[in-house]
Amino acid sequence: MTTSTLTNDIVIVPDAPAIPGLTFRRFRGESDYPHMQAVINGSKQTDGIERSIKLEEMANNYAHLENCNPNTDMLMVEVDGQMVAYNRTFWEVQEDGTRIYAVFGFLLPEWRRKGIGTAMLLHGERRLREIASDHPDDGPRFFESFLADTEHGTIALLANAGYKPVRYGFNMVRDLLEPFPEMPMPAGLEVRPVKDEHVRAIWEADMESFRDHWGFVPPTETRYQNWINEPDFDPSLFKVAWDGDQIVGAVQNFVNAEENAEYQRKRGYTEGIFTRRPWRKRGLAKSLIVQSMKMFKEMGMTETALSVDSENLSGALRVYESVGYRQVKKHITLRKPMD
Repeated sequence: MTTSTLTNDIVIVPDAPAIPGLTFRRFRGESDYPHMQAVINGSKQTDGIERSIKLEEMANNYAHLENCNPNTDMLMVEVDGQMVAYNRTFWEVQEDGTRIYAVFGFLLPEWRRKGIGTAMLLHGERRLREIASDHPDDGPRFFESFLADTEHGTIALLANAGYKPVRYGFNMVRDLLEPFPEMPMPAGLEVRPVKDEHVRAIWEADMESFRDHWGFVPPTETRYQNWINEPDFDPSLFKVAWDGDQIVGAVQNFVNAEENAEYQRKRGYTEGIFTRRPWRKRGLAKSLIVQSMKMFKEMGMTETALSVDSENLSGALRVYESVGYRQVKKHITLRKPMD
C-alpha cells in the first residue's frame, strides 16, 4: 500500500491531480484558522449550509481535540500559496465497542471536480488505516463521514468511494409567531435558575440520558471543557428541571448572534434536550421546550431551531413536531467497513 509521506512542511500525496501550483502541507497552528474559516465560508453557499464559524469557536475546538493530532491528522491544500481546501481525521470508540475512523473536509467550489477531493479522501483513509493498525482488532471498524443532503458533490464523492448512508438527522425550525400549546410541568418537578455549581451535574445528567442512544461515545473531561468554553455557552438561558435534589431534564438554550446577523434573523436554539429515563413519558421535555420558546419570544426572537436524530429512541422527532417544529434540512452519516 502506498503511504503519503511528510517532508518538512510538505505532504506528498500520490493521488494528487496535475494542477499547476497545487501543494499539500501540514497544519501550522493558529495561523491557519483564518484561512480555514475562509474555506468554510467560501463553500457554504454552494453546499446549501447556513453556518457562521467564529475564530474563537474554532480555537476552542482545536484546543480540545480528542484522538486527533492536527500535525499528522490534517491535510491543508493550497494553490499558489492560497488555501483552497483542508480535511481532518479522528477516531473514537463507541459505547458498544464499534471503532469509528472519521474523515471530513471542505473544498472551495471553484476547485471541485478536478481530483482534489478524491486525493484528500484517499489520503485521509490512508492516515486512518495507519492509526487503526495500532489499535486492537476487537470489534467492528468503519470509515465514517457526515454531511447535509444539499452537499451533492461530497455525497457523490463518498458514494463513489463506497460509503453508504447509515443514519439520518434533521434540522428543525419553529416560528414563534404561532401559538404555543399548553404544556404544564409534571407534578412534583420544578425549573430552577442554573448556578455555577450546577453546570457539571447538568453535563453528567445529559451524558447519562444518551448512553443507550446510537453512536454514543463515553464522555471525557476534554469534551466537558470544550462544552463550557464554547463562545455561545450561556447557562442563564437553560431550562433545567429538578425533582428534589436531582436534575431530571433540561433544554440547553443558546443564541448565535453572529449567525443571526449574517442571515438577518432572530433565532434562538433549543438544543441539548434530555430527560433522564425515570422521568420520561410525562411531558417534561415538551414543557421545557415550550418554556424555552416563550423565553426566546420575550427576548425578541422570532424563531427557534434544533437538530434531532431521526431514530432517537425516546421519540424526540415526534415530540418536536408536536410542539410545532418542522424539518428544514436532512443530515446524513455515511460509513464503509474498514478492510
